[in-house]
Amino acid sequence: MEVSQILKEIDNEIARLQQARNLLAGSDDHRVSRGAGKVSTPVKKKKRKLSAEGRRKIGEAMKRRWMERKKQAAAKAK
Repeated sequence: MEVSQILKEIDNEIARLQQARNLLAGSDDHRVSRGAGKVSTPVKKKKRKLSAEGRRKIGEAMKRRWMERKKQAAAKAK
């Protein structure tokens, strides 16, 4: 195997490891990979919207949970 081919494979491996690291670190940094000369495409995240009705239901559920915990804490204190 030629030295240039070995260097190219090492560069490809470095680019792959950097991409894996960025994904694990939560980075949105998309760079040109050195070995292949390709640009990685950014991942588009869909923004989820919550309706007023949905927020209200979640709020009510949380209040019920808090009240239940408060009752359990009061029962343990007795």
